[in-house]
Amino acid sequence: MEIQERVITSLGELIDAVTPAEPDPVTGRRRDFGVYHGSIRADHALLTSLDRLGGTDPPHTKRRLEAHILRNFARYSRPYLDQAPVNDWELLVIAQHHGVPTRLLDWSYSPLVAAHFATTGAVPGKACAIWRLEWQRVHQAYGIEPLALRIEDIAGLKLFGEKEDFTPWDLFRHEGSAFSVLIEPPSLNERIVAQAATFTISTDTSRAYERFLADEGLIDALTKFIIPAEATAHMRDQLDLAGVEERYLFPDLDGVAESIRRYYA
Repeated sequence: MEIQERVITSLGELIDAVTPAEPDPVTGRRRDFGVYHGSIRADHALLTSLDRLGGTDPPHTKRRLEAHILRNFARYSRPYLDQAPVNDWELLVIAQHHGVPTRLLDWSYSPLVAAHFATTGAVPGKACAIWRLEWQRVHQAYGIEPLALRIEDIAGLKLFGEKEDFTPWDLFRHEGSAFSVLIEPPSLNERIVAQAATFTISTDTSRAYERFLADEGLIDALTKFIIPAEATAHMRDQLDLAGVEERYLFPDLDGVAESIRRYYA
């Protein structure tokens, strides 16, 4: 089975594509339960920042350094944290948020937020893409309830027979059965809230996420919406009209400055 692909050329087509054809029989609402990731190149794999560390030709070359990276972040970040993380899972989320390479893969509950990140950095002459993940399908495959896991929830998982709380260090050492889950990050700042941010995390750091899902028989949980190069500027203008731009997604002075810089470029 291959990844489902669909070409879209406008925000209207994107919204129509992700809106359920029929209302939910219980609520009567047409609400999508996917999460979305924007990619500046449609031919790029779904790689985490850890996957990209050391380059992408080939990727994954620095994955064995993962524990050292988080340990050093814990060591040097403490003076700059307003309050101590509740556990090492929250520390991992904070590290990811500040650009430290981790195995977390970023998603958004909003397809428009994903469209922003896809179109803003799009390479001229190249198609970009928006990936949709049916994460509840992934949870179902691993016997995990269809709820995005909070920091406290993931610590309580007993995936590998742990006797105590499950930690990132347990995950880093694990070699064996596979799993992937969706993590709901705490509202550490306004950017996470504005971007409707969430993350997936999996046991594997040797494969791109779509390859991991394919090998696990879960490729049907992914859809790729391809935005042709000639439609990128049009969609970018539509996003600006809809207010999905840097001043909204990065609600601080840096966001204001970036919005002005891009708008007048």
